[in-house]
Amino acid sequence: MKWKTPKTFAALLLATTLLIGGCGNSGDNASSNTGSTGNTGNNAENSQNAAEDTSPITFTFFGADASPNWNNMQDEVGKVITEKTGVTIQAEYDVGSGGGEQKIALMTASGDVPDFIFAKGSLSKLVDAGLVLDLTDLIEEHAPNIKKILGDNMNRMKYSNDDQSIYQITTNMGVDQQSFDAGGGFEIQQRVLKEFGYPEIRTVKDFEDILRKYKEKYPETDGQPTIPLTLNADDWKIMITVTNPGFISTGAPDDGEYYVNPETYEAQLHYKRPEEKEYFRWLNHMYNEGLLDKDTFVQKDDQYKAKIASGRVLGLISQEWEYQDGENALKAAGKDEYTYAHFPVTLTEDYVDHSFQPAGLDGSGIAISTKCKDPVRLIKFLDWLASEEGQVLMNWGIEGKHYNVENGVRVVPQEIQDRKVNDTNNFNKESGISLYTAMTVHYGDGVKDSTGNYYTTNFPEQIVAGYTEAEKETLAAYGATTWKDLFPQESDFEPKEWGALYNMPVPTDGDYQVIYQKTQDIIRKRIPEAVLAKPDQFDKIFDDFLAELDKAGAKEMEAEYTALVKKRVSLFTGKDVQ
Repeated sequence: MKWKTPKTFAALLLATTLLIGGCGNSGDNASSNTGSTGNTGNNAENSQNAAEDTSPITFTFFGADASPNWNNMQDEVGKVITEKTGVTIQAEYDVGSGGGEQKIALMTASGDVPDFIFAKGSLSKLVDAGLVLDLTDLIEEHAPNIKKILGDNMNRMKYSNDDQSIYQITTNMGVDQQSFDAGGGFEIQQRVLKEFGYPEIRTVKDFEDILRKYKEKYPETDGQPTIPLTLNADDWKIMITVTNPGFISTGAPDDGEYYVNPETYEAQLHYKRPEEKEYFRWLNHMYNEGLLDKDTFVQKDDQYKAKIASGRVLGLISQEWEYQDGENALKAAGKDEYTYAHFPVTLTEDYVDHSFQPAGLDGSGIAISTKCKDPVRLIKFLDWLASEEGQVLMNWGIEGKHYNVENGVRVVPQEIQDRKVNDTNNFNKESGISLYTAMTVHYGDGVKDSTGNYYTTNFPEQIVAGYTEAEKETLAAYGATTWKDLFPQESDFEPKEWGALYNMPVPTDGDYQVIYQKTQDIIRKRIPEAVLAKPDQFDKIFDDFLAELDKAGAKEMEAEYTALVKKRVSLFTGKDVQ
């Protein structure tokens, strides 16, 4: 079974690539081309030269998430990055909702990979194909900022118990992250809440009742039929808006497709939990009542976002990043009252939303490929981005243009703040703010730099400043300052010892992948079938669905996954877990 690239092969390949020359299209780059990752005096001298090297060089990059505002580094922040480092990034991002899976599958088949990659859930494929480097020595010798930021989390960067190489560094979440806001849960338009005097929204019944009443009172929105609730089932986004809410609304944390017993570490597909059957029964009820959009399981991602942008969708069950393009269009059109409030809705009051249960630093990140001809220059570039100067630039922008310093405090001018809120896409594309943070290790929200200012602009005062007036009115009505105030807090939970399991490496060949794909095909067929069924057919369809999963080998897959979870707990905590 494939698990990893032998470390000796990776080291040999690294040594070879360092001798070949610079990555991509570079200028005079002789000093950076002569170094290696060894510890000799000459290498130290070459390392110093490379650190000061700002000669032009181009690195190629692939990101598994879409980045519609990417502007080929012609944005304001991108130009400063190139000026400071000499680096230009030639980037390609996944389009649509594919999560990079198809593109990375092509990469592993052809061996044609860019210099560095944000692989999301497909890292194991690249590791097994021998296409990414072990970054351990590169970080130790050339990346003091990255090493400092990761600190005690270095152990969490290791690939597995059996292969403790560092093939990627977490970049899609910040180190020491403090969450000050909530972007998920069940969403309701501000105008709907205001219409009925901001009632308590705690259970799916509360959610259902307010959507029903508003639809009955206002059957049309701007001349189009009002839609009480729509979901996005296009490709993998079915997980975000259709299936993940099954565990979120029934008191379980997000561990991808699995639920883990916190006492025994036994894993099972989360759909097997009896309480989740009742959640999907509620969705079935919503459909048969005419409250769930009849196009939910046939519409495409762009159609879904267009409906949101029209303002006629009263409710969502999602994450803000998933529908944000549609909401940004509403803000740009001055329709603040059509934006969405967030609530920790559960099936009944017996359950508690676990969105903020701590999992520690454990996310997708950046890998450097074996095809990169100058990994030293690249890791030094990523290290510069991770420096205090780099992080402030990526998060805040340019002093005097995007923020000012007043009495030692960074302040965003009102006109810039207004553009951030009401013209988000155009502002990001022009400024480059927020476009580079996923390319390197960085501190999370709530961490302060050497000047006493926050590294990011996501802290309570700035978050509140970024809310629309309609959002502020809703929050005030509920006695809250931010949406997170409405949710259970981190302190209400014990941290998960296994981290975030959707990031855990799994076998990329053999029975596991075959069974996993079979179960995914079943899930994506049978869950919609159950939701769209007549109420008296629901039980049979759902029970047959669970039996079909086991027939496809789910129990064997779950046993293999359980063993991986136990190893991961051992890796992260040092416990001897049997």
